[in-house]
Amino acid sequence: MNIIIPMAGKGTRLRPHTLTVPKPLIPVAGKPIIQRLVEELARSYNGKIQTIAFVVGDFGPEVERELVAIAQGLGAQGRIYYQEKALGVGHAIYCARESLHGPCMIAFADTLFKADFTFDPQSDGVIWVQRVKDPSSFGVVRLSPEGYITELVEKPSVFVSDLAIVGIYYFREGERLADALQYVISNDIKEKNEYQLTTALEHLKNQGLCFRTGEVEEWLDCGNKEAILFSNARMLELHAHEALVSPKATIEHSVVVPPCFVGESAVVRHSVIGPFVSVGHQSVVESSIITNSIIQNKSQIRNALLENSMVGNASKYLGAKDELNLGDYSHLSKR
Repeated sequence: MNIIIPMAGKGTRLRPHTLTVPKPLIPVAGKPIIQRLVEELARSYNGKIQTIAFVVGDFGPEVERELVAIAQGLGAQGRIYYQEKALGVGHAIYCARESLHGPCMIAFADTLFKADFTFDPQSDGVIWVQRVKDPSSFGVVRLSPEGYITELVEKPSVFVSDLAIVGIYYFREGERLADALQYVISNDIKEKNEYQLTTALEHLKNQGLCFRTGEVEEWLDCGNKEAILFSNARMLELHAHEALVSPKATIEHSVVVPPCFVGESAVVRHSVIGPFVSVGHQSVVESSIITNSIIQNKSQIRNALLENSMVGNASKYLGAKDELNLGDYSHLSKR
């Protein structure tokens, strides 16, 4: 099976963190979002994953090497395709048409899941969904009494269904999807001025393909800072049974309130961290109190009181120590 991951978006809602690193490579609970996603998909698939294809923008060779390494870590070939113009997710997937053959999965790169992704590989296709309160911001599906998908609608302005498409798809014949996307693009069929995957799925359904749904138990968005921090906390909870603090980290005169991730060669000294804190590889935290935050790799935090915070790679935050002489019945508030 091949996995195709469209990820050419600029991640503007996560700036400044996406100015130098694409959103799918931001770490959540110590691993890049994209790595957690493909590991979960690979864990649920009984066969061999041959290729993981990443559709990117102009991210540079270092990012491309990291993506290929993630694929190779799962025993698959990593391939890089380029989407030079932002023409929609359907167009992005079509850019990887050389990898659209045989059984394929499509996975959007900015979400994480708690789910069982097992499925019947003989199905024409499977689309994973979750019920949502407000479906107007999502692609949704309508089902027949037998459980087959009868209609797919992109961001409906009137109520169609509350089963939102979460961004994971399976196709038994990737070639059929490639042909449908080519049809949509060749005939310039756009929704909201973009080539949508849901349009190609409707075309396949009209050709007689039958799609079923799979449901995810939990759907974690990674679209903005608050969502990233929530996903980090949730992933730390879900993986709390694992050894999240590296044995090669240095913890001195400090308290680590679980669940926390502390990476290899990181240093935590004279500090209290946690709960829900990720400290990246080779980062240093000294004389600080940190909760519900992500500190990425090779950064330095000293004399800090941080909550609900994100600190990028190779950054420094050096706070100031106070010396205080406060008398009786006094009140000091620092804002």
